[in-house]
Amino acid sequence: MKLKSDNLRVVLFDWDGTLAESSPPRVVAVNQVLKEYGLPDWNNIKHKRNSRISFMDNFPNMFGIYADEAYQKYCKIYLDIIKNGINGYPKAKELLELLRKRGIKIGIMTNKDRKLLEFELPLLYPFEYFDKIVCGHEAFRDKPHAEHALHTLKGMIEEKDISPETVWIVGDSQLDNLCASSINALPIRINYAPCEKELCECKNILYFEDYNAFYEAIL
Repeated sequence: MKLKSDNLRVVLFDWDGTLAESSPPRVVAVNQVLKEYGLPDWNNIKHKRNSRISFMDNFPNMFGIYADEAYQKYCKIYLDIIKNGINGYPKAKELLELLRKRGIKIGIMTNKDRKLLEFELPLLYPFEYFDKIVCGHEAFRDKPHAEHALHTLKGMIEEKDISPETVWIVGDSQLDNLCASSINALPIRINYAPCEKELCECKNILYFEDYNAFYEAIL
């Protein structure tokens, strides 16, 4: 598979699971908070989450009336864990540098809390790699809704010029893919393969197993 980039103007990246391998520290942190509240661990409670909203917005589904308090505790533990480092994905930095050299604008569009994102981002990439960063609750609605993508793209490209050839949205989940399709951008899935149901729901997903495959595909 090859991807023509002649007309490409903007690439938006998700953060968690896409540019940052943040699941391991997230699970460790949330398990500590779940234990404090006498709740089952993540593997036994994650079925309560709504897969169409952010991890942050799922706290009421796990902690009920203690959601706000539990989330603040989670943030404190998570930040303490990642201050010693967080993993990115091989070849991701090189791909960002390739896009920058070609004059393509790069953004981060994530449902994550900004205070967490801004703490961990410089542990992996220079801030100046990104032309724009939009986090959770900063658009009228978060992914998978179109408003999040359009808010992020504002000032980067005119809405009338958005197409699969001019805008790519790269992520690890169906939230990212549906958001891309909702504005007629190209949905690119990386690191985690879409299941058959997801492929049926969003028919134009392109999947790359890792950044090396993605990098090699770009013409």
